[in-house]
Amino acid sequence: MAHRVSIVAHRGDSGAYPENTLLALRKALEVGVDMIEVDVHLTKDRGLVLIHDPTVNRTSNGRGKVCDLTFAEIRKLDAGSWMSPQFAVERMPTLAEAVAVVPRDVRLNVHVKAYDHDRAVLARLVVDELVARNRLDTAFIASDIETVHEVRRRKPAVALCNLTRADSPDYVQASKAAGCRVLQPGRTGCTRALVEEAHREGMEVNVFYADTVEDMRKFIAL
Repeated sequence: MAHRVSIVAHRGDSGAYPENTLLALRKALEVGVDMIEVDVHLTKDRGLVLIHDPTVNRTSNGRGKVCDLTFAEIRKLDAGSWMSPQFAVERMPTLAEAVAVVPRDVRLNVHVKAYDHDRAVLARLVVDELVARNRLDTAFIASDIETVHEVRRRKPAVALCNLTRADSPDYVQASKAAGCRVLQPGRTGCTRALVEEAHREGMEVNVFYADTVEDMRKFIAL
């Protein structure tokens, strides 16, 4: 059985532009990707912002945990100069802004970062944003298993991906039991056996990561 191969932009075109910025998303769209992955954190005042780490230290000129900063404080930060001075104008976007940039024919892979956040609140806000933007059918939410359960309780129709223990032997069945439709194993955990089991269960497999031609050929062959 043939399965379609999709091109996914991890945090946008993050190899050439500051990750999780609108610029990185737009540049990924110019390449013609099938899917864009973004990371979402909750600010102190419950704003949904695109950033991977629990702190702003690595990808901005600020310091501190995302959950300890208000959206207004985060919005003032330079989210591009860490990569190059030419990107100094970049700011951390909201999930709403990201959704507005990405057209409906490009899927959204929304990594929800629970870390220091209230999972129930975070799940509700992310789901409500996708519902408000009419994007439930062209997006899926990936997170730890506890947050996956929170999202499912909030909106059973949302496509889900379990990021907990992707290297464990029962990953496929545990993810199926949680209502997940997508799997995201790491490079070492993505085996032919896992892919075949997932496909038998009607699940999609995304690999973290396949950035070289050699890796792409290897994982496509699975």
